[in-house]
Amino acid sequence: MASSSGKHYHHGRTPAAWAGSAVSGVGFLLGTAAFLMGPNWLLVWVSVAIILLGAVVGGIMSKMGMGQA
Repeated sequence: MASSSGKHYHHGRTPAAWAGSAVSGVGFLLGTAAFLMGPNWLLVWVSVAIILLGAVVGGIMSKMGMGQA
């Protein structure tokens, strides 16, 4: 019989993790394209900001209860 005690781990399968990863993924794709186009340093730094925004979005959503506690 399985015990119901102990913490259940989702391994990142939460809305907060998905949203943070998606926003960061867009930032990485934009950064890669911007770096290969010359490089276009303005777009590279915008992509860095988008990647950091992904961490903020994931953190906020986690605090709102949509992440793993």
